[in-house]
Amino acid sequence: MNASAVMKFYDRPKLQNTALIVGWKEDASRLAIRAADYLIQGLGCSEFGEILPEGFFPMAGVSVENDVAQFPESKFYGSSQRNLVIFKSNIPRVEWHGFLNALLDAAQECGVREIYTLGAMVAASAHTMPRTLISIINSAATRVELEPFNVVSDTDYETPPGQKPTMSSYLLWLARQRGIAAVNLWVPVPYYLLPVDDPRACKRIVYFLNSKLNLGIDFTMLDAEIAEQNREIAGLFEKSPEIEALVRRLEVGEGLDSAESEKLAREVAAHLKK
Repeated sequence: MNASAVMKFYDRPKLQNTALIVGWKEDASRLAIRAADYLIQGLGCSEFGEILPEGFFPMAGVSVENDVAQFPESKFYGSSQRNLVIFKSNIPRVEWHGFLNALLDAAQECGVREIYTLGAMVAASAHTMPRTLISIINSAATRVELEPFNVVSDTDYETPPGQKPTMSSYLLWLARQRGIAAVNLWVPVPYYLLPVDDPRACKRIVYFLNSKLNLGIDFTMLDAEIAEQNREIAGLFEKSPEIEALVRRLEVGEGLDSAESEKLAREVAAHLKK
């Protein structure tokens, strides 16, 4: 597939030896998109290009959410001042290889030297616990670079037999073929926050990127969201000591049975969505 035929650039930001941050919209808890949006807004990034959907997404059967058609998008945003590119996209339904090679072609045109994909994983943990940042890395040199940033970098992961690799894993492999350092970043999110939001997980991943890439991010809004969510859940505890007891058990590493887990997730989601 001709990469130039699937790309559309509106502008060419002045970038050199830059970093690319990738967020997939289908990520658990929408953590990747929340973090990407926080960076785009906080850094004043501008949209400058896209990968066209034809050939990667079926255009007949567009999903509808809240009476609004949701068309697939794969957009590039950039900041010349912060020397950063951010890519937000739905995961293509077909032609992963062609799509990711188009992404990497665009990355190389922009002078990208390192790639970070963002993601969440489900965890049986409490919202009061610190968030861990886990990484999967495609080069030994990058592992050394991450040592000062309190990132778990000794994770061994293999795609289960018979299953397709994740989009981020596939990107990691293709980037290595081109000599581009790439890191998949994952934050475990308490399962009962998946239907709503986890601003503390968002802060953990943005904090790392801010420190590693020297972005100068203001965390005021995220800190306010974290404090508000903590207040809301504390209010739920006052109304339901049973729910508080379930969370306290998670804090000490005690597992919950399926009925207890479902009750906790249901009650927290219903309370926070109000």
